[in-house]
Amino acid sequence: MANINKIKGRIGILTGGGDVPGLNPAIRGVAMRAIREGYEVIGIRRGWGGMIDLVRDEQADNSKNYITLDENAVIRAARTGGTFLHTSRTNPSKVSLKDMPEQYKGKYTDDINDLTDEVLKNLDFLGIDVMIPIGGDDTLSYGVRLHQEGFNVVAIPKTMDNDVPGTDYCIGFSTCISRTIQLANDLRTPTGSHERFLVMEVFGRYAGFTAILPTLAGAADRCLIPEYEFDVDDLARLMVEDRRNSKSNYSSVMISEGAKMKGGEMMFEGDEADAYGHKKLGGIGDAVARELKKRSAAYNGGREIGIINQKLGYTVRGGAPDAIDSIAPMAFGNIALNKIMKGEFGRLVVLNGGRYGDVPVDIVTSTKKLVNIDLYYDKNRLRPRYDVFEDQPLFIMASQVISK
Repeated sequence: MANINKIKGRIGILTGGGDVPGLNPAIRGVAMRAIREGYEVIGIRRGWGGMIDLVRDEQADNSKNYITLDENAVIRAARTGGTFLHTSRTNPSKVSLKDMPEQYKGKYTDDINDLTDEVLKNLDFLGIDVMIPIGGDDTLSYGVRLHQEGFNVVAIPKTMDNDVPGTDYCIGFSTCISRTIQLANDLRTPTGSHERFLVMEVFGRYAGFTAILPTLAGAADRCLIPEYEFDVDDLARLMVEDRRNSKSNYSSVMISEGAKMKGGEMMFEGDEADAYGHKKLGGIGDAVARELKKRSAAYNGGREIGIINQKLGYTVRGGAPDAIDSIAPMAFGNIALNKIMKGEFGRLVVLNGGRYGDVPVDIVTSTKKLVNIDLYYDKNRLRPRYDVFEDQPLFIMASQVISK
């Protein structure tokens, strides 16, 4: 490694979990400022995956595991979506034997193994003084673990679902909402032409922000969110009512992938779980579409109403970031660097009530961030409430007041 005596310190940065627009601007925000302040910045590839795959040998080829960032490496990337460092859902505290890096085979033999000791040794090998993980509650939960182990961590929240506790906004959320509204409006033309119901499934495991905010903006007539179990008969009745009141004779519903029918469970695409114990969600949109078509006849003079069923999925996380996901991540990155320069670690950079700041990083693992359905959701009408705007922040129901 380079002679670190000539620099102020070495900062590691990584992106974990799902990709979103805004990650590259955050990397740029950290790296550009850090380099100009006299730090060296190491980009860890593939999230925590690059951190456990590292081979502690000066002669080893670790180019797939990390890269030294310079201004040229980050300045153009900020204009693009995704993450040029790549990403994974690796959890170093829960590594299965089948995923065990070659250099550790024989040393770790349990079905599930904690490689935190190896991560700490790898950080020391790279000469990294502080880590900046950018991710959702899963990725950041391991950042909390490193903080608890005594390593310097400053975290940045990222997730389309916007469900990281302690912050109103997570990187990727704004573009997700913008894309969702655009796609929903595009889908109006075939839905209206055929006088059907439009069913749209969007991301959102435990929190319904990705469905309720686009609906608030007019992208759908109704929304179903994980925080409230819905009655599908009520939904059918409301959507027939909406369709009847529409000049184009159609209606629509936005559904979080984690939403549940009354008395039902979350729906999954399969039984395989990731390293954080999460199965891949999917199927609630299909189930609702089937039930709506069947039950619509009871409220439509005995005639079933046709369905257009669309899973928006990855289409809302592709492409370049919007304005907020270009500006706010840059601010997050610079605030993270400020924390490092002040020697303030164990912090999560946040945006609350329109103000940038930071809170203790362990907020990530100590609470959950969900839609307050008593305040923001009309349970009888299955849609957002429209009388709660005064004194609310930009994203309204995404607010979370957390003490510092």
